[in-house]
Amino acid sequence: MTENTFPVYSVDVVVNFYRTEVLTGQEAKHFTKNDLTPVPKPEAVQTLYMRLVHLLYRFRPECHSMVEIYIFIFVRNCSEECYHIENDYSVVFHQIPPNENIQYPEYHEGTTSVLSVYIRMKQFLPMCMVYDFSLSDLLAPKKQKTLTILSGILNFIHFRKQRMEMVLEKQAKFRSDLDRQRFYNKAIRDTEKKIEELSIIPPEQQAEAEELAEALSELQTTTMHEYQEANVKKDCIAELKAHIAEKTQKSAQLKVDMSIVKEDISKLKSQIVESPEELKSQMEKMKETVKNIKNSFKETDERVVELQNMVQTVTQTEAEIQQIYSLLEDLESSMNSTKEKQEMQQKLSCQYEKKQKELKNLYAEEVQLKRAQGMKLDKVSKLNIRMQKKRQEKEQHIQDVMGECNQIHQKREEMAEKIQEINRETQQLKAKIQTMGEICSNETAKAQILYDKLSNSLEEYHRRIEMQILDLKQDAVKCLQTVE
Repeated sequence: MTENTFPVYSVDVVVNFYRTEVLTGQEAKHFTKNDLTPVPKPEAVQTLYMRLVHLLYRFRPECHSMVEIYIFIFVRNCSEECYHIENDYSVVFHQIPPNENIQYPEYHEGTTSVLSVYIRMKQFLPMCMVYDFSLSDLLAPKKQKTLTILSGILNFIHFRKQRMEMVLEKQAKFRSDLDRQRFYNKAIRDTEKKIEELSIIPPEQQAEAEELAEALSELQTTTMHEYQEANVKKDCIAELKAHIAEKTQKSAQLKVDMSIVKEDISKLKSQIVESPEELKSQMEKMKETVKNIKNSFKETDERVVELQNMVQTVTQTEAEIQQIYSLLEDLESSMNSTKEKQEMQQKLSCQYEKKQKELKNLYAEEVQLKRAQGMKLDKVSKLNIRMQKKRQEKEQHIQDVMGECNQIHQKREEMAEKIQEINRETQQLKAKIQTMGEICSNETAKAQILYDKLSNSLEEYHRRIEMQILDLKQDAVKCLQTVE
């Protein structure tokens, strides 16, 4: 006990703690500071340890005093040591049948309870950092040792309380988490069922869904073919535009050539020779060139007409392609609108489910509130009934108290008369006591005088005896000397 790991408390603190936390009823009232100081009482210490065992290990009180239960203590190296518990109570018990013949059973009744408390405290106190507990601490306890043991147990009980509070908080949290988990699992199951119901198409709408799927596949195939045809027509239009551009270039070159030829003709007219032969030859050449130019103009006109017809057909095809493209755009917009409508329908269904959940929650809350309101109304009605009963009881109590007060007042008057009579008797007794005191003082004075006379006479008698003894001693010494 030289190195304690817990503070040793004062006697007042220990007594207050064990009166409030361990002991109950009359034991708590009768347990005082005098049971521990200056010398602890063995009976009080034994009952305190017994109640601690009952409190901490939920040990039944009957097991201490049962005659049928006996504790086998084995002796090892001339010291009392106990084996570990059998079953739950850390001690080897052997239950002897009640009909077993035992010599002197009354000797075992007191020792079994003390030994059971000793063994349980021996096994419990090492948890409180107390390792030197012995039987003498139960049978003949000492003040300092018992205070250290009780303070160690006090420290352990405080630690036990803290741990119990933490464990209870954790249990409450665990239970709330379990409830939440169950609620979430239930919600997940409900949502999975709803998802399955939404993902599965009902048999009434399966035919419509198949028709819509076939129509969408046909639309996709037709749109693909139309896109391919439009691309081919676009390529043809590009080739025709390139050919028209070439022809326009050629026609422009021909116009330039015509202008050059006209200039040459004007020059040649200015250089016309007066000879007719040359004029005829030149005129013939000019006619041939004019014919060739006219023929070329005709060919170009025909070609331009053909190109115009081709351009018209191309414009018509472009208009048809634009119409098809507009139709495709309308189809895409309708498909997008249908998708948007489906998404809106899904959102609305989700919102509908959420609203249904909220309605269910609100309905449950309403039911709970109604229940709570009903409970409160019941409580209020019960409280009103109790208040009425209490008022009636108070009125009856007041009437009873008033009757008792009247009776007490009458008794008080009677007692006052008796007290006056007693006061008179006491005054008479006081007078008698005074007279008797004076007589006693006179007699004591006479007795003191007699005592002084007797003491003086006794002193003189003792002196005479001492003188005679000395004379006898001297005579004896003289006789011895004469005999020698």
